[in-house]
Amino acid sequence: MTKKISLIIPAKNEVESLEAVLSEVMENKLIGEIIVIVDNEQDTSVPIAKKFNCNLIVQKKNGYGAAIIEGFKNANNEFGCIFNADFSFDPKYLKELAEETVKNDFIFGTRYNERSGSDDDTIITFVGNKIFSFITNKILKIKLTDILFTYVLCNVEKFNKLNLKNNDFKLCIELPAKVKQNNFSYSEIPIFERKRHAGKKKVNVLKDGFLILVEIIKNFGK
Repeated sequence: MTKKISLIIPAKNEVESLEAVLSEVMENKLIGEIIVIVDNEQDTSVPIAKKFNCNLIVQKKNGYGAAIIEGFKNANNEFGCIFNADFSFDPKYLKELAEETVKNDFIFGTRYNERSGSDDDTIITFVGNKIFSFITNKILKIKLTDILFTYVLCNVEKFNKLNLKNNDFKLCIELPAKVKQNNFSYSEIPIFERKRHAGKKKVNVLKDGFLILVEIIKNFGK
């Protein structure tokens, strides 16, 4: 595949890791542009994004989901890829993700098969992800093994057609649910998640876990 990729990077105060991430991806020939999304102009990620001449967007609505939605709306390439700002995503998988677009519209990464894994998972996030992946498989009939992992590459136009609404972490469920509802094709590839460069997970296990469960119920029967 020779099509260029827009890299969508939500970056909320990722001063400890963003420079390492951008240094690593700048020379990747598959990447046509790097879009860094922050929630305000005083965010500590802003000077780093400017240093690397990224397309910097100050999101209109707060939240991880809102950052991704706005990133895709501003993407100028045929394909877009959600990419973490904490160094846990390895860009070596971009080629394989992109090659899969010949067969499917949305390509999801998974940490949970025989050729993948994670150095950043905790026992709580591992068990929670397994439970929610099982529930979405059984209730929503979504055939993904790692439902909360957002290393996702897809066609930008088709992503925007999903008309996603969730501005927070519930987007992780809404995205594959609407992919299925719109009859877009999808698949997953094994990915090894690296240890984050610095900082802490921004997921609130109890709060976000409850919201994810609500989103699953909301999409049941659609």
